[in-house]
Amino acid sequence: MLSYTDLKKGVTFLWNDKPYEVIESSFSRMQQRKAVVQAKIRDLATGKILEMSFQPSNQFVEAVTEKRTLVFRYHHRGEYLFSHSENPRERFPLAEDAVGDKKRWLKKDTAVTALFFREKLLTLTLPIKMDLVVSEAPPGIQGDRSQGGTKAVTLETGATIQVPLFINEGDVVRVNTETGEYTERVKKSQ
Repeated sequence: MLSYTDLKKGVTFLWNDKPYEVIESSFSRMQQRKAVVQAKIRDLATGKILEMSFQPSNQFVEAVTEKRTLVFRYHHRGEYLFSHSENPRERFPLAEDAVGDKKRWLKKDTAVTALFFREKLLTLTLPIKMDLVVSEAPPGIQGDRSQGGTKAVTLETGATIQVPLFINEGDVVRVNTETGEYTERVKKSQ
């Protein structure tokens, strides 16, 4: 059992029979009042973030979660299918709303870190930086600085990002998947 003071960043626990992860927590004690822990927690099943206050009377059961490396296989009719790299027949479907904004960066054979609870796939974490091919890019005209020296391009996954004017169709660019921003050109097109 976990007490309210054990709720530190990264701890997973069960509350109302649902798994939660602590994002932030702070302990406070005011004069002549009970001590409380203010915590920002994430519902691991839905991804919703809540701000809660926990008191000494609260007791929690630690949620046993497991992280595994999976490979993205394909997307079909609102479901994203993942499998183990060593056993492609063992598949794990994840609904489109559970994938959320991360679908912008998913391409075939991308390795992701998946979080499981009671053998059910809850969430996934992409690599922070990924290399993607530019599929569409308008020409960058020298002297066009009305947009701050950037232009919008479409990547192979369908995502649109802002890149410098020198990026052309066929270039491979490195993208930060957390912020959705261009980081660098990895390979120039022939």
